Amino acid sequence: MNTAIIPQTYQEWHHCITVICKQPLTLSYVEERIIALNSPKDYMTKKFVQLYGESQRKKTLQWFEQAKNELK
Repeated sequence: MNTAIIPQTYQEWHHCITVICKQPLTLSYVEERIIALNSPKDYMTKKFVQLYGESQRKKTLQWFEQAKNELK
């Protein structure tokens, strides 16, 4: 696994969320994050983009969408 702080792949992101952060990827959590990441007015989304950039927001949104599809 890559030791980069910012995940670059779905597998790295999934590991970061579920193992390092110990956040279960429930359908409700995933759907909440998708809504937030699609909302440019959401405070945490604004902070996320300031810290990591728009391209990382888009990648992360895709990963949440992938997780949602896996949960269905």
